[in-house]
Amino acid sequence: MSAYPAPLARLIHELCKLPGVGEKTAARLAFHLLKGKKEDALELADSIGTLKQEMGLCPSCFGLSEMDPQAGQEAICRVCQDPRREREKICVVEEPADMIAVERSQEYRGLYHVLHGAISPLDGVGPDALRIKELVRRVEGSQIQEVIVATNPTVEGETTALYISKVLKPLGVKVTRIARGLPMGGDLEYADAVTLGKAIEGRREI
Repeated sequence: MSAYPAPLARLIHELCKLPGVGEKTAARLAFHLLKGKKEDALELADSIGTLKQEMGLCPSCFGLSEMDPQAGQEAICRVCQDPRREREKICVVEEPADMIAVERSQEYRGLYHVLHGAISPLDGVGPDALRIKELVRRVEGSQIQEVIVATNPTVEGETTALYISKVLKPLGVKVTRIARGLPMGGDLEYADAVTLGKAIEGRREI
């Protein structure tokens, strides 16, 4: 039998479903909500409850977008709507969170395309399970001049990058891969061999 009262135990159980949240962390969060203001707890519950109803995917780039309450469907996201974006470039990422990470860098002003995963044969994820066909359709007959592949530096990410390059090159578009290497402030002596090798491989003239 649980040592917690039923309502508290139920909340802890649900919080444990979140990534990286164990029972101790879930209990700490639950007790924090219990001790806090009732209004704060209700606002949190309301924001969670309406998340799926108010959020969707942009029909153009497949990044996160707010629902259009009048049309009852996903709206074009703010990035795709922005007339100041460089529309001859598309940055391809695996997940919506990756798109947000690139935006935070404030170094990229083009458009995006979110794949919602990476090719992983061992997990049964092939190209058809991703938004690659939609990417090809966006590039075909458009003003896109460069596709920047920003998939993760993993085996799956590299496989996906190579596949995208293979299907896009015949369309006459330039396909580039983001550089990989040492982080700012890092020391060479602590870098692993693969990271250091990629840093040397991706060197550029200064």
